[in-house]
Amino acid sequence: MKKSVLFLALFLALNSCTTEELQNENPKLEMAQTDPLTGKQINERINQSIKTNGTFNWKNESDHFIWSAVFRGNKMLSIGFGSSKDDFDRSKSPDNKEMENEILSVIKKHEGLEPARFLLTSDKYLNQMDVIINNEETLTALRQMKTIRYVEPADYHYFENESQLSSRSSSSGSSGCGFSSATLSAVDYTSTTPSAKIPWAFTKHNIPDAWSYSTGAGVTIGLIDTGVSSEQTLLGNNFNNGASSGRTITKVGAYNSDGAADQCGHGTKMASVMAAPRNNSGFPVGVAYNANLIAYRAATNVVLETSSEQNGVKTAFTELGNNANVKIISMSMGHIFSVGKIEDGVKYAYTRGKLIFCAGGTSTSFTNFVGVIFPASMSETQAITGVKENTSNQKCDVCHSGSQIDFTFQMERASGSTVPVLSYYNNQSDYVGGSSVATAATAGIAALVWAKNPSWTREQVLNKMRQSATYYPNVNSNYGYGNINVLKAVQ
Repeated sequence: MKKSVLFLALFLALNSCTTEELQNENPKLEMAQTDPLTGKQINERINQSIKTNGTFNWKNESDHFIWSAVFRGNKMLSIGFGSSKDDFDRSKSPDNKEMENEILSVIKKHEGLEPARFLLTSDKYLNQMDVIINNEETLTALRQMKTIRYVEPADYHYFENESQLSSRSSSSGSSGCGFSSATLSAVDYTSTTPSAKIPWAFTKHNIPDAWSYSTGAGVTIGLIDTGVSSEQTLLGNNFNNGASSGRTITKVGAYNSDGAADQCGHGTKMASVMAAPRNNSGFPVGVAYNANLIAYRAATNVVLETSSEQNGVKTAFTELGNNANVKIISMSMGHIFSVGKIEDGVKYAYTRGKLIFCAGGTSTSFTNFVGVIFPASMSETQAITGVKENTSNQKCDVCHSGSQIDFTFQMERASGSTVPVLSYYNNQSDYVGGSSVATAATAGIAALVWAKNPSWTREQVLNKMRQSATYYPNVNSNYGYGNINVLKAVQ
């Protein structure tokens, strides 16, 4: 029955022609088979699959559909290969070079070009590469190979097409960027020594009381986001200040080649809620104010749409996976459907023992029909969403929920206020909400638990967090284990 629905949906998408297309329909069959689908047809099929099945995956689509998206996406194709579906790690794949060369030979045959003309990247850690193809027959031949795990468009801009089709600006895709500052309301924080502000949300989770047992010292968190502001000294030269000492912050650029500095504002806020120092400056403190931080600038905003962004995230996951000092990875970015190369990167980090937290999703416009977004939807990640104050089962106004959520964090007040954080600019504060801040805060909570129990494994840390949450030992159908009582988690 499911296949019948898919075929019917694809048939309808293929035949949703414009009046102009119908007028130029002869010869009809040849046109349908050789011309790429329009962006509208591709997006309609993606949206229908998500609304009907709760998910979309390129592997379930026809050669022509995928090739059309490749054609509309600068002809860039992402290839995952291996001897099995779990053969993604080159270090554990003795035949990886032979498989890659065989794939390059097939592309050479059908494209009539030498590899230097079509090979864009070959990942040094993963069985994955990006190529340029022109011909649909090339994609068909690749999909017939036994060593192919996936072939996907590497640069199809779903959100750009959707905003154009919907007559809305691209900002309606919820980029998450912003450089604003705000005067914090006195009801949204309390003060602590030496002179730091404790966000109201921290108190709701008993984080201040937990600091008597753990401050995150000795634990390194990897943040994959839009980078950290070069203008915010509390996340720079003054990272060690006051009660925060003996730790490091490292900033890495993995997106394009324009450095590690935040040019969006989102990553700075995530770094703040996670690890901002506790000092006498009078600004918001982070959950794990003595944890180390490695911040990757992996994308231009929170929507992982372009090839450069997806490659940046993949690189961040693999490099953090290879960093023995990193225990926790937090990423408050994603896509509404799976991306093979990012999935490989997540699995690579997971197999190296990393505890991974990802945002369940935040939407303000045309993606509000989506459930838990990717990669929070993966079993290797802990999916986090935001809920309203004093609840564990009422999501914030723009947050996503669903059966894949693992934990929740209170980040929206009745007044509409969200969580106080450092601003992009020095000596200024701001607010931040959504599943993004919930994810970063929960990663900070994990750092407190792990710092208290440095010999523990990932599973032991997770189990303690679960045991300290609202619904344990049960799981809520849309909100996982719910809110974490952090004091209980570190005792």
